[in-house]
Amino acid sequence: MFLNVLADRKLRPAALHLRINATDTALPVLLGNSEAFSGLSARIPCVLAESEWSGLPGETTEALQAAGCIVVADDLICTIDDLGDLPLTAKASYLAGSWYLRPPPKPGNAQHASRALALQLLQLVAADADTHEIEAIFRHDPSLSYHLLRLVNSLNRGGKRITSFAQAILILGRQQLRRWLNLVLFAAHKEDPRSQMLTARVSIRARSMELLAREAGLDRAHQESAFMTGMFSLLGVLFGMPLGEVLKPLNIGDDLSAALLSMEGELGNILAIVIAAENADASLAATHLARAGISDAAFIETRIAAIEWMLDVVAETAGDAHV
Repeated sequence: MFLNVLADRKLRPAALHLRINATDTALPVLLGNSEAFSGLSARIPCVLAESEWSGLPGETTEALQAAGCIVVADDLICTIDDLGDLPLTAKASYLAGSWYLRPPPKPGNAQHASRALALQLLQLVAADADTHEIEAIFRHDPSLSYHLLRLVNSLNRGGKRITSFAQAILILGRQQLRRWLNLVLFAAHKEDPRSQMLTARVSIRARSMELLAREAGLDRAHQESAFMTGMFSLLGVLFGMPLGEVLKPLNIGDDLSAALLSMEGELGNILAIVIAAENADASLAATHLARAGISDAAFIETRIAAIEWMLDVVAETAGDAHV
């Protein structure tokens, strides 16, 4: 089972499109006993087109209905590969396709400066720079600094209010700071209509990789590297540049570099799993899952958990259109 995010007419994440292998006889049992999937369908519509639904066995459709899935007319889902294909037809409610993976529109000065500073901060954090160096960058961008303090204060409920960047960085920690900076890079910008869907895609990819690394028996350090691999893997799409060029200033480790640029090693294999899932390529996903020693059931559970995490991320970043 594959779950792909659909956008609404305002280009925001709005639904999950289920892509199902009709020959998967274990799927009805899994869905029928999956509280996680039922919880997910309660948070965001999980839809199948009528033409896809009609080809499934009766026991599968019963399990899907019990889990809260919705059947929609085929013409409610419109697939486009470029924003130039807009506007949508009058009937279309959901937008599928690879349109948000196309090169970005020409960025405005504010958007370019904010993303450039976030990338510079990532470089400093990756190099374990002194806190004062990191603090100095925040002082150059009121929007970044505001959102940093808001994040830390939300995590520090009941504690002393944060009044300085150095204090915020210390409380947040370098690992969480690095994760947050990645999300800031992708977070909504008024001038980039791809932003919210890119944020959704990269959040699911990164969290999926982290959870799959755990399922594969990798230690916590490798799980964190898996998360960063997922995040970094879409930087080329974000900036409209070859990924290798974007990564040059970040001084990443050899394992991450091999995974990102050549899809090699354990991290590269996990990245291949996630990309196969995004493309609904069951055969390729099965090959790489077997190589990692991860069961189909574990894969689906990690995918659901990653989408749940994405929904929280999108809810947090959706209002930050001025980041």
